[in-house]
Parts: sequence; C-alpha cells; structure tokens
Amino acid sequence: MDTSTFIRLYRDAFGEAAPLPIIFSYSDTPAEETEKMPGCFLRYLHQVTEGHPVSLDTEKITCGGGKFYAGFTPMPDHVPVFVSEKEKYKESADTVKDYLAAFGPVRTDRKYLNFVRVDQAESFEGMEGLLFLAGPDVISGLCAWAFFDSNDPETVSLVFGSGCSSIVANAARENSRNGFRTFIGLTDPSARQWFDPGIMSFTIPACRFRSMSETMSRCCFNGTAGWGRIRKRINAAGSATPSWAEEMEKPD
Repeated sequence: MDTSTFIRLYRDAFGEAAPLPIIFSYSDTPAEETEKMPGCFLRYLHQVTEGHPVSLDTEKITCGGGKFYAGFTPMPDHVPVFVSEKEKYKESADTVKDYLAAFGPVRTDRKYLNFVRVDQAESFEGMEGLLFLAGPDVISGLCAWAFFDSNDPETVSLVFGSGCSSIVANAARENSRNGFRTFIGLTDPSARQWFDPGIMSFTIPACRFRSMSETMSRCCFNGTAGWGRIRKRINAAGSATPSWAEEMEKPD
C-alpha cells in the first residue's frame, strides 16, 4: 500500500478531523535539517504534526535516556538510579536493570531517526513504525482495527517505559522479532506534560502494518452503525489535531 492509498482509506474510516499519523524510520542521511531543542525529544513531534519533518541524531537528542531508547547509545550508567530514585517509576535500580535486560531497546547502526507526517512521504518503505497521536475515540478505532484479525490478548499492548520507549523502542523491538503487537503509549508522566491531556499514542510497527493494511477496508470502519456514530463524533468535535503546551518548564 502506498501512502496516498492509505490516506484515502484513513479519511474514509476516521474523517477529515482525525490527525494524520507520523512515519518514523532510521537512515544514514537526514530527511530534514533540524534545529537542536533541549529536553525530551518527543517535543519535536509538535513540528511534525504541523507538517515539518524532523531528523534526530545523538547531537539533536540531548537526553541521555532518549539517545538510549532511540537505539543510538548504550544505557547511561545513571538511568537505573534515575528511574527508581528520581522519577520513582520502579521500586529499585535492580528492578530497572532487570526490566531493561528483558525489554531494552534494539540498537541501530543508522545515524538518524526521522519523523515525517504520512502525507509528506511517498511510501512506507524503510518505515520502523506508524505513530498516531490522538484522543480516545480515534484510539478505540485503531484498537478495533488491530483486533480484527487477531485474538491474541497482546495484539494491543501497553508496556512500561518512557514516552520515547513506548513509541520508538517498542516498534523497533517488535520488528526485530517480526511480531504482531501494536502499542498504546504516552502513559509516562514525564512525557505526558508535553501533550494535551486527551492525547495518547498508538504505534503500529512496520511488521504489523503489512497485515493490518489489508484489513482496513474490511473491519468495523466499513458501514457499521457503532463506528459510524463514533466517526461522526470525532468530526463533530472539529480538528482532533492536538494543541500543545507552549509554556512548560524543562523537566528535571
């Protein structure tokens, strides 16, 4: 499926008000020159939703954890203590280490991590994942679509991790095992401060998108009364594109 076909099917399913998703991928050359921004690299996604592609490398990502979860660098020594004692997301540093031993990110040998809105890409070739930033009505449709051809309870998964881990690391790890899971994310309080309260993320790894793209026109999006009412509500509410907090303090 090319991106223009996907956008047509997506608009048929969700309407014009639903925000377009974002393709993210790795490359050896930047898709776009990007100005350095301190703090959480998910803040760049605001630019992407507005139509400005972003290319990040170890210089542009200033957060050590972000570089790690993006797959660029080994785990910084301070991460287990920071996550357990500063952020208090895990009981102990050893718990963090055990978690990362099982669910840590996949390292990449590419230089850049690129984010581009789907309407600005010609194809899905080389994609690591397709990222949706949306409210619960859109997320419910994405979940219904994912479950259409799978009865496995892990088809839609919510995995502990940072905001960047819940998007990038989960997709890269799933692709490395040719898995089937999709991921709800942005449950990390440290990342949520950069997003509107009604916004969550839903990520479809490339390995799963191949099969899901074949079912988009056959699932509940196609002429069901229940989804028709939700679609109407999405579009009656106006643009579902997130507005973003502009005056936020830099995270500790």
